[in-house]
Amino acid sequence: MPTMEPADAASNRDSRRYPARPVVGVGAIVIRGGEVLLIRRGRAPLLGYWSLPGGAVETGERLEDALCREVLEETGLQVQPLFLAAVFERIMPDSHGRAEFHYVLLDYVCELLPSPTGQPQVGHAGDDASALGWFALDEAETLQMTPGTYDVIARALVAFDCCRATTHQACAGTFLRLQQGRAVSHPDSAGDPSSADPLSSSGDRA
Repeated sequence: MPTMEPADAASNRDSRRYPARPVVGVGAIVIRGGEVLLIRRGRAPLLGYWSLPGGAVETGERLEDALCREVLEETGLQVQPLFLAAVFERIMPDSHGRAEFHYVLLDYVCELLPSPTGQPQVGHAGDDASALGWFALDEAETLQMTPGTYDVIARALVAFDCCRATTHQACAGTFLRLQQGRAVSHPDSAGDPSSADPLSSSGDRA
């Protein structure tokens, strides 16, 4: 007897729920003077949580182009990706054990591009972000953040210092292995940060 798909699956092949294939997402770890750029989510799930700007890659879009687009949409800032900092996945089953969400996430360390006017870029919250801010690592630790974000930032700052010390050459393609949390059912735990869709609304951590 053939396995029946969830009702949502057949009609939402291109959606993020019950995808036919994993959804690829990108996140930006934008560093300026030892501080990192964070956005506050303006929509559920995880409304009000702080995270990295980013989102899903569109068909035909290069990874770095998607990254720059997402950052511009959510913060109004133009960035230059420097190197890949983290690659990990999140598989989130539903109450029947089917993969309701499946993401492959790539985080890039970035820096701000020089402004054409010579003045520092001034960001503003846009798209799904309700606010943005620059935070040192100890300040970020006090924020209500999406799961995994703090660890990504801490490791990326170390890699960025290495990158600057080697004139942006030796650290290209740095891979930071991140410990994965246990996936839980999304529908039954909508208020649980560990189970929320990491790419709905703003670009977020798994």
